[in-house]
Amino acid sequence: MIRSVRLTLALSLLASGALAQTARVWPTRDWSVAASPADEGVDVSVLDAFDRELASGADGYVDSMLVIRHGRIVYEKSYDHRADYDRLFAAMKDSKPGIYNYYDPAWHPWYQKGPLHTMQSVSKSVTSALIGIAIGADRIPGVGVEIRPYFVGLRFPTNHRWRNVTLRHLLTMTSGIEWDESTVSYTDPKNSCARMEGSDDWVAFVLDQPMAADPGTTFVYNSGVTELLAEILLKATGKDPDAYAAEHLFRPLGIESWYWKKTPKGLSDTEGGLYLTARDLARIGYLYLNDGVWDGQRILPEGWVQESTAPAVNPSREESGARYGYQWWLTPYEGATRSYAATCRGYGGQYLFVVPEYDVIAVFTGWNIYDKRPLDPRMALERVLASVRGPVKASSAALPQRR
Repeated sequence: MIRSVRLTLALSLLASGALAQTARVWPTRDWSVAASPADEGVDVSVLDAFDRELASGADGYVDSMLVIRHGRIVYEKSYDHRADYDRLFAAMKDSKPGIYNYYDPAWHPWYQKGPLHTMQSVSKSVTSALIGIAIGADRIPGVGVEIRPYFVGLRFPTNHRWRNVTLRHLLTMTSGIEWDESTVSYTDPKNSCARMEGSDDWVAFVLDQPMAADPGTTFVYNSGVTELLAEILLKATGKDPDAYAAEHLFRPLGIESWYWKKTPKGLSDTEGGLYLTARDLARIGYLYLNDGVWDGQRILPEGWVQESTAPAVNPSREESGARYGYQWWLTPYEGATRSYAATCRGYGGQYLFVVPEYDVIAVFTGWNIYDKRPLDPRMALERVLASVRGPVKASSAALPQRR
């Protein structure tokens, strides 16, 4: 009798799981729009109030807000700041030249003033996904592999600290490389990232940096290590990250339009050069929300989402309780046992939030590098979650800008 009941219960659970998987909405062609936010358990009045605040400019130059629940768009707004940007660009036209000038209207915040928005450091989280795909395809043995073999033919440092750097150290930004892009602006030539972007060979620039600590001992936010991931992907797969993403990530998800900046050597700018629409960025979040599976096809290896969004390191007190995984930030919120973001405070205001407990994805884009305070990511997610299940307590302490 007991075995029979257990068997019946097991079959029932399997059936309900299969039904849930079958009923899941997959936006491979395009996102489905909810007939009503209330149908998905969302109080639209809360989001309407937030919309009015964003439209007023109180939170700076926010370009879009997108909220998805149960696989359907429940709220989507855009805010036109092009006149503001043109005015500010004109005032700063004599600033640093070149395509990596953040005041160049041909590149920021939209690629060639089209629909593709700069993702900045959200690019890092997408790069992390590509590493996972390469590991799942046996192109890379695993995160414990030493990085040195991937730089054969390049001037790889010979000191013992560099020789001990593993892929996991790069993913978690605990490489030990001496680097500073936290204490000065990205437009300041003293910024390590700015210096890298001004060099002819980004990978060589990173490899030329001294080691400040043993690998694995200290977290230092370092966009340069993400560019090393680009070289590793190239050597491991034989394809530039842009081409590898097109075949193994973007096209399976139905992402048909994107742009990825190249370094002077022609390598994808994996640390900050990706351009996507807000809806297509949300597909990346939806892939992670569904454990790396997309419409019955496993895109990311089993366990990669859990592993890469687990708190691998505690950055520092300045991050107000945030943790870091494999190029993903883990954000603490009361009322949500687990949530993670592609950036803790993406340069200019690029945010991708994934909250599995609420089955929620939220995307914000913007370009707050001028004369207004940036959108606070904690506040933004708090307002979204308040529309789902009432107010959610969260610290509103400001977080530092991170690309």
